[in-house]
Amino acid sequence: STTTGHLIYQCGGIDKRTIEKFEKEAAELGKGSFKYAWVLDKLKAERERGITIDIALWKFETPRYYVTVIDAPGHRDFI
Repeated sequence: STTTGHLIYQCGGIDKRTIEKFEKEAAELGKGSFKYAWVLDKLKAERERGITIDIALWKFETPRYYVTVIDAPGHRDFI
């Protein structure tokens, strides 16, 4: 989630203000480094536990491509 969230941000799929909001909220939970993961991890349990529980889909465009990112759980309890 962190890598894909960062990719979405770097490609312009989400604005800086939203990332700053996620960074502040994550820091309040002691998880400041999770700001990019929160682009895709929306559930309260995902944010508290720091793992992906549900699949997430994000679509954005670059000047050359239409991109669809799918984030799926990798933790063995959710596969």
